[in-house]
Amino acid sequence: MNQLGISDLMLRAFLECLILVGIHAYLGLHVIRRQVIFVDLALAQVAALGTTVGFLFGMAPDSPAALLYSMLFTFLAAAIFAATRTRRERVPQEAIIGVVFAVAASLVILVVDRAPHGAEHIKEVMTGAILWVSWEAVGLAALVYSLVGIFHFLFRRQFTTISQDVDAARRAGLKVWWWDFLFYVSFGLVISISVRTAGVLLVFVFLVVPAIVATMITGRLFYQLLIGWGMGLLVTVLGLSASYYLDMPAGPSVVGFYGLVLALAGVFIYLLRSADRRRALAHLGLGSLVTLGLAGAVWLAGHLLAGTSLVHGHEQPPPPAVTGNVPGKKDSGAATAATTGTGTPGALPDEGQQLSEARRLIESDRPAAAGKLLALLRRSELPFIRAQALEELQKLAGRDFAIDPDLPASAPENSAGLEKLLDWVKSLRG
Repeated sequence: MNQLGISDLMLRAFLECLILVGIHAYLGLHVIRRQVIFVDLALAQVAALGTTVGFLFGMAPDSPAALLYSMLFTFLAAAIFAATRTRRERVPQEAIIGVVFAVAASLVILVVDRAPHGAEHIKEVMTGAILWVSWEAVGLAALVYSLVGIFHFLFRRQFTTISQDVDAARRAGLKVWWWDFLFYVSFGLVISISVRTAGVLLVFVFLVVPAIVATMITGRLFYQLLIGWGMGLLVTVLGLSASYYLDMPAGPSVVGFYGLVLALAGVFIYLLRSADRRRALAHLGLGSLVTLGLAGAVWLAGHLLAGTSLVHGHEQPPPPAVTGNVPGKKDSGAATAATTGTGTPGALPDEGQQLSEARRLIESDRPAAAGKLLALLRRSELPFIRAQALEELQKLAGRDFAIDPDLPASAPENSAGLEKLLDWVKSLRG
């Protein structure tokens, strides 16, 4: 990585993950009891849609305006989910949740198709940027989640009763629609904050996987919470450590370890509760052999097909060069005459990929990494790309260049800071 140790680089991400585990493990237990497993995924996708709509209007994904858009969209979804939980359901609520997820995901794709750098935004929405979370974001999450936790603690009887037995809640005189709405609104508020840094996939596993494991082990809420929090701590340490030492994306690494721990927990519980341990071990051995056989078959088929004509698609002529604005598309400024860092005309680069490449170069070639980051800072029209490039440059230099990433690098307000940055990059190159 760079000169920073694992504690320096991963501390904010680690604390953010622990905060996420604290509230999501609790909410996940309600989701399991309500049997609406995919409500988190649907709300996360709706929150992402709100952020994406804001992105179309030029709002950075981590801006307060984008958060407001995300919250408004999730509150609307909360009202829909509360209204569709009726006494006699001809259509299961899970079906409504699935439709909301599919529509929200489709709308995200349609919206980003109208915005420049849409592919980068989709990737960030799905996988998040947990490694680069700011202290301000960590503090905001801690404050909001604490308030939501206090709210749920004060009204724990109502929420627990409605989640466990909705008929008993109605007999007790509770207004189910109202308490459902409050549950989903508080749920949506948590999701809106979480998706900004963790992404849709990580938010989903933080909510569902600890709750699944805890429910398999015990039926008591207190012990379920302890198990969920303990599992979240373990997986966070394993996932972030693997991300650091193996140079892998932090969010997907944590997601992968959640899947692994869930599988191992399932195997352990199956063995522990089996009446015939020898027969259970035989079943697991057979399952392992079948899995290895399938993996080997896929590997062998890939090698056999690699040298055949079946792997080649139909050749398509290259698209014509873009010489003007495309009707119906938002002009990104660089889309009509994109340049590389050296000013050579070419295709618009994937700035997210370039940022990742620059980060990988930091340890082996600091001058080259600084050059790439400087090019991104000066060229990108996306404030969050400029902010991440500037953050890496300031870490490398160990100083603050007083540049505002919300403004273009060429803005008069950034001229003095940019001049200092250019002088530092020149001195780094010798």
